[in-house]
Amino acid sequence: MFILGMRVDLVSYENIVQQIRKWQEKDESWYVCAANVHMVMETFDAASFRKVVNDADIITPDGVPLVWLLRLKGVKTQQRVYGPTLMLHVLEMAAGENIPVGFYGGEPSTLEQLIKRMQARYPGLNAVYSCSPPFRPLSVEEDAQVISAITKSGVRILFVGLGCPKQERWMAEHRGKVPAVMLGVGAAFNIHAGVHSQAPAWMQKVGLEWLYRFIQEPHRLWRRYLVQNPRFVLLAMAELLGILRVSRQK
Repeated sequence: MFILGMRVDLVSYENIVQQIRKWQEKDESWYVCAANVHMVMETFDAASFRKVVNDADIITPDGVPLVWLLRLKGVKTQQRVYGPTLMLHVLEMAAGENIPVGFYGGEPSTLEQLIKRMQARYPGLNAVYSCSPPFRPLSVEEDAQVISAITKSGVRILFVGLGCPKQERWMAEHRGKVPAVMLGVGAAFNIHAGVHSQAPAWMQKVGLEWLYRFIQEPHRLWRRYLVQNPRFVLLAMAELLGILRVSRQK
């Protein structure tokens, strides 16, 4: 299924976890994107980024508005597959089967707290790698060192928390270089480390999680929510009515 040219897969937590379990057994690269309104608008505004996302192995309906749109398009039973919750499901599976995991992104203190909390929540979790990269782009030599460290650690599942669109571009660029399943989980690092609180369930259910996050970080998120959200509503309505057609290709 496509929304404004971006692919969204009809998946559930269970079948994604089962697929990741199978993939991690192979010495290959895979990447998973958790799609929300922000990602849709980034792909709408940049054809090159649309290709990055559409080339992913799985794209989950992370945002509630995307789930509503899928239902309007006829997928009545589709449920939300939220990145932070998917991360917990995958960690639980990995801990139960002693699958090595790693974390790439976030502040050093956030990563430290995240791993501590996740190992307490999932006893036996085998966290073999973590890296808090600088905000600037890495040099070729630095990137090679990161790839080497990830490979030597034996990571089979790598959680990437760089934020959209940076994390999706990073995963696409490292497909074929990082022999692991890569999951772009956005704000999940801060949420599960306790740096940011999660929106109450009722706000998530009615699609107001954006408002909760905006109140937490207004200076960083104002454009995403006050400009892009209204644009998304208008464009999505135009697509539903057949007024707008967006190319699915680069």
